[in-house]
Amino acid sequence: MCFNIAVTATNTNVIASRYKKVLPEEYNVDSIPTAIEPYYFVSGFAHPALPVVKQDGIFLYEWGLIPFWIKDINAASDIKTKTLNAVGETVFEKPSFRKSILTQRCLLGINGFFEWRDVDGVKYPYYIHSTENEIFSLGCIYDSWVDQSTGEIINTFSMLTTPANPLMEKIHNLKKRMPLLINPTDESKWIDPTLSKEDIQSLIKPYDEKLMTAYTISRAANSPRTNRNIPEILEAVEYEGLL
Repeated sequence: MCFNIAVTATNTNVIASRYKKVLPEEYNVDSIPTAIEPYYFVSGFAHPALPVVKQDGIFLYEWGLIPFWIKDINAASDIKTKTLNAVGETVFEKPSFRKSILTQRCLLGINGFFEWRDVDGVKYPYYIHSTENEIFSLGCIYDSWVDQSTGEIINTFSMLTTPANPLMEKIHNLKKRMPLLINPTDESKWIDPTLSKEDIQSLIKPYDEKLMTAYTISRAANSPRTNRNIPEILEAVEYEGLL
């Protein structure tokens, strides 16, 4: 599954420029939330607030979807650790996701993501990114939850996953999964709330491996106790004998 990403292009103008084709023509760039600090490595388990692209604009949503029907803050805190990812093959069936997938889809622009390859029990971290664009689009779903005790509205999202393509099968060689990456030509479709179930399903598929590339990075990425949110974490590191 995908729990670790890099979001370094956080300048509001950069985001707006990247997604200008899917945003309303009259969209006011100044309405975008204050840009966040770059994340060179961030885990979904930290539940960061990240800029997601919806049909009506760009908004900061927290990673870890809280379904609208959750009853209280304790249940909300519990479920969001379990909804970082939504499995593409079952997203229409799961209670937490089946409403959102139909009409509440968004894009998360990332610069890349991290996965680990297991070779004889040793974990080698990889950084995966696009060969065509600085920013990949992850296919995500979102929801809004109201804390009845305070009236606070909490907006959250989950990213979809699919079976791995050949490149990701080699890297993520135990679970053989990958995030749902949306082709730039399909981005406006993905966030269209009127899209039919059949058309949504047609977009949930492994990304073309020819449009992706990957390289190994420092094994410092393996340790949650290490500060991984530094530019150096993205530097390539070669390992002797690793093919």
